[in-house]
Amino acid sequence: MKIAMIGTGYVGLVSGVCFSDFGHDVVCVDKDPKKVEMLERGEVPIYEPGLDDLMAKNVAAGRLSFTGDLKAAVDGAEAVFIAVGTPTRRGNGHADLTYVMAAAAEIADALTGYAVIVTKSTVPVGTNRQVKQAVHKANPEADFDVASNPEFLREGAAIDDFMRPDRVVVGVQNDRAADVMNQIYRPLYLRDFPIMTTDLESAEMIKYAANAFLATKITFINEIAALCERTGADVKTVSQGMGLDGRIGNKFLHAGPGYGGSCFPKDTQALARMGQDHSMPMQLTETVIKVNDEIKRRMIDKVVDLCGGKVNGKIIAILGVTFKPNTDDMRDSPSLTIVPALVGGGAKVRVVDPQGRREGEALLPGVNWFEDVYKATQNADAVVILTEWNEFRALDLKRIVKRMATPVMADLRNIYSQKDAKRAGFLAYTSVGREDYGIDH
Repeated sequence: MKIAMIGTGYVGLVSGVCFSDFGHDVVCVDKDPKKVEMLERGEVPIYEPGLDDLMAKNVAAGRLSFTGDLKAAVDGAEAVFIAVGTPTRRGNGHADLTYVMAAAAEIADALTGYAVIVTKSTVPVGTNRQVKQAVHKANPEADFDVASNPEFLREGAAIDDFMRPDRVVVGVQNDRAADVMNQIYRPLYLRDFPIMTTDLESAEMIKYAANAFLATKITFINEIAALCERTGADVKTVSQGMGLDGRIGNKFLHAGPGYGGSCFPKDTQALARMGQDHSMPMQLTETVIKVNDEIKRRMIDKVVDLCGGKVNGKIIAILGVTFKPNTDDMRDSPSLTIVPALVGGGAKVRVVDPQGRREGEALLPGVNWFEDVYKATQNADAVVILTEWNEFRALDLKRIVKRMATPVMADLRNIYSQKDAKRAGFLAYTSVGREDYGIDH
């Protein structure tokens, strides 16, 4: 089956590469000529483990190509996926559908036969019907259907998530469109992965409801963590005890500096906004957004307290700035709240991140970038763990202590324990939801 993928951002590129690995002929389209050239050279513009090899394999097999020519890509395609950005509009929380609607109009002009136009981007409920109207308006003669096919990819594990999904959600209006979508996902269907066919609105809502629920889980455990600190309970033990309950499960119950990334902040805001637009306030979701912002600010206070009440003139080594490990994505990362606050307080900030520099240099002005943890901690007054990269899980803590001017640690991902810190010789240690030591509150 010929598939056109409009947009080669995170979702578009991963989906396009994986569809080609299913055996489909996939043409990925992007407006940016530099990006297309880069992809044609075999270079991947994002960091996602395994994506470069899978892309090279399918390009070599002749099933995957890249172009800036949307018209040529859509010509003869049986399915056209829209995978463009839907950023949050400044000021009102609405998802910006400018790129989606522009893509829909262009696709309409390029259609040469029947095709299903599939929205892969995360869009508010009702968007697919708007896409249908936009296509029909641009080309009243067009023979097409629309479908909603939200993605559920975790950055850092996207290929596995695509190839071995918990479920595939497909929203359609008729059997004709459903048949095309079933053909696309046939390799998964044959291996008994659940493919759920719904109406358009339910498919759109599933994505937002799932992400808001996961964001709520994270925020809940972070709020419990704050109470643990006051009562002497250990949030790691509490999370474990909760997670063993089959009704709750152990995922997304790791206390930390708040959620970030490309999905949770954007999708919770969009859901809250949808609620307001329909006079049905999403009170839980609105509170989750508010509490998550407070959690990030609480992390700043932790670091300041660790440094004796002020950070002015202090050298602080930050380990990890991406919103999670195994990605270069900085979108809404807790580091974008915490690091500027430390720089603004007069701290001299050093940053180490295996993949964060490419995006981080522009987003975090006034910091110094280091490749090596031990060099970054030389003469430092504090070390702060913000992202739980594997590279930071087995550090020689004694070596770090010896290098530091003031050996104190804020372990905001609970990688280490109080015992580990004491044994290494740290004078003070703080984490999230557990007892600290050496700090005057």
